[in-house]
Amino acid sequence: MIRYQLLIEYDGTSFIGWQTQKKGKSIQKTIQNVLRNLLKEKIYLHGSGRTDKGVHAMEQSAHFDCRKKIVDINKLIKSLNYFLNKNKISILKIKQKKNSFHSRFSAKERVYLYLIRNNHSPSMLNHNREWNIRKNLDINLMKKGAKKLIGTHNFSTFRASNCNSKNPIKTINNIQILKSNKQIKIRIKSQSFLKSQVRSIVGSLKYLSEKKWNLKKFNQVFRSKNRKNCAPLAPPHGLYLEKIKY
Repeated sequence: MIRYQLLIEYDGTSFIGWQTQKKGKSIQKTIQNVLRNLLKEKIYLHGSGRTDKGVHAMEQSAHFDCRKKIVDINKLIKSLNYFLNKNKISILKIKQKKNSFHSRFSAKERVYLYLIRNNHSPSMLNHNREWNIRKNLDINLMKKGAKKLIGTHNFSTFRASNCNSKNPIKTINNIQILKSNKQIKIRIKSQSFLKSQVRSIVGSLKYLSEKKWNLKKFNQVFRSKNRKNCAPLAPPHGLYLEKIKY
């Protein structure tokens, strides 16, 4: 069997998420079905991780195995995009990899980007691409809160109740917060994340920057390890899987 890696961009608005489920249209199954039709094989696509309903990807990574070597990769990319682009999925690149490569388990770092538009008027051009918040946000407070999350911690407060991870302890390598004009970019890097961890963090940083919480309260909520104390989740449409590093 020959292993290939896909780099994928998609708009998650109309999907139930990355992972194939019994009901609804998933990104994984949509790509997998087109691959099977083009390669005339029973292909199974393995992603680097799941993105939830409505979450987008700038460069999701996945792999599959097939019996025959792909002679013309560029031709396959064009054929895939012919069928996938109408679903707002684009195959950016296909690479042949060693069989030891695994899109999920070989990953050394995952990078998520969250986009906030901080303005009284939402953007029609970026509808379903960013979270519009009308109330003025204090970026300095947001940065101070983010610093408390960097490092290895128990992130149970920011963990979905249906998260399947065995261990709530994760290491956040870095959180970068930048503001340009009306847009705030929150970039979070870690080897792996708990379910809804990024959206929970962003929602809580929003509470802090709106001054609904002070730094002491933010830290108490984080240290409580209690999901019930978390701020409401940031909506999925502002979240992007930006890159997987190997």
